[in-house]
Amino acid sequence: MLANCGFSADLSGPVADRAVFHADNASFLSDVDITSYRCKTHTQSHTAFRGFGGPQGVIVIETLLGDIARHLGLDALDVRRRNLYGVNDRNVTHYQMPVEDNILQPLLERLEQTSSYRERRAQIAAWNAQSPVLKRGLAITPVKFGISFTATLFNQAGALVHVYTDGSVMVNHGGTEMGQGLHTKVAQIVADELGVPFERVLVTASDTARVPNASATAASSGTDLNGRAAQFAARNVRDNLAAFAAGLDGCGAGAIRFAGGQVISPKAWRPFAEVVQAAYANRIQLWSDGFYRTPKIHYDKTTLTGRPFYYFAYGAACTEVVIDTLTGESRVLAADILHDVGTSLNPALDIGQIEGAFIQGMGWLTTEELVWDKKGRLATHAPSTYKIPTAGDVPPRFTVDLWPEPNREDNVFGSKAVGEPPFMLAISVWEAIRDAVAAARGDGTARMDAPATAERVLGALKAR
Repeated sequence: MLANCGFSADLSGPVADRAVFHADNASFLSDVDITSYRCKTHTQSHTAFRGFGGPQGVIVIETLLGDIARHLGLDALDVRRRNLYGVNDRNVTHYQMPVEDNILQPLLERLEQTSSYRERRAQIAAWNAQSPVLKRGLAITPVKFGISFTATLFNQAGALVHVYTDGSVMVNHGGTEMGQGLHTKVAQIVADELGVPFERVLVTASDTARVPNASATAASSGTDLNGRAAQFAARNVRDNLAAFAAGLDGCGAGAIRFAGGQVISPKAWRPFAEVVQAAYANRIQLWSDGFYRTPKIHYDKTTLTGRPFYYFAYGAACTEVVIDTLTGESRVLAADILHDVGTSLNPALDIGQIEGAFIQGMGWLTTEELVWDKKGRLATHAPSTYKIPTAGDVPPRFTVDLWPEPNREDNVFGSKAVGEPPFMLAISVWEAIRDAVAAARGDGTARMDAPATAERVLGALKAR
């Protein structure tokens, strides 16, 4: 694998590392040798984007599987399923990490059924036979994405939780809210721990004067790290209040519950604010810090072996496209997604992240072409030349369902990260376009480089 780093390394090293880690995606590779070369070139320095090397690795294996299927005259989904990681065997990655939480087979089976994949393939074949200019394509592709910073030291976080005498709660943590809903999820976690309404929890802007040495809000781990630290801090305060309330009623602290804004003992229900005021009057600590470090992870940077990830997030997408064989233009007609977020902390936020990531990935693979001149200067540097998706590019039919199983690892309320994994679901768009190209050519080939711009689609259609 060759990485164009530009004139300086920037983050190209760890990005290329993650590309190597994800070159298998969902497929068990029993015999593979992957070498990553980081190339210094005369372009500007390159840095990370959503997926951080994962998409670059995943597209390699998915393109190969698509080519193999067409060469053998098999359905690409069948080829992908035959090569999936196993549960009891065929379950160790090329970097020697066991895949312990594999749900790939049942997830793909569910999507195959709910998307009517087999029926639609037959319908599309019949439609293509009657359509000389427009050709349709259909593809299902999976994703298996490792969650954690590959730089192990960043897998830590701190938080502060303050409970005020009116029963309100203030939280500060080291994560950055950038529109992804991190503060909302952290507030939900703290509210649940203390049994108070969500509206009573305020998450303030991240401040290193309060929570120092914060890790980057990246690697899809914002909630995993900061939410867990805030949960631990809130739990400390709750334990203080439980011990105090137990003393009031002569019961054990384990008998005290916090729910609905009430502190509940076997003998009495008291408003949370009332218990807080009484605890304050008795000099009980009403604030706490919390600290979390991701367990189990380790790996050797020299050999790229070990367990760099705490767990994997899974998903799959079924996408239908149509191409114009005269112009090379393509359009996404439908996308059906089934994605694994564990027990969702906030389905609206998670589905929004999945939808946004898919459309972002669709742009990466269809219109967002980087072009440099001979002197290494970027020519596609503005919206007039670098084409990102717009609202008009959203598929007319766009469905997202969440896989209904909790995380098997001990994560926040059984949840899983959602930021980066869905980006790679858009590889189904790429494979569907190549399916349409192969149908138009009639010889089972579809050779082109990403992104699948109109020019490249035309080139693939006319290639000899």
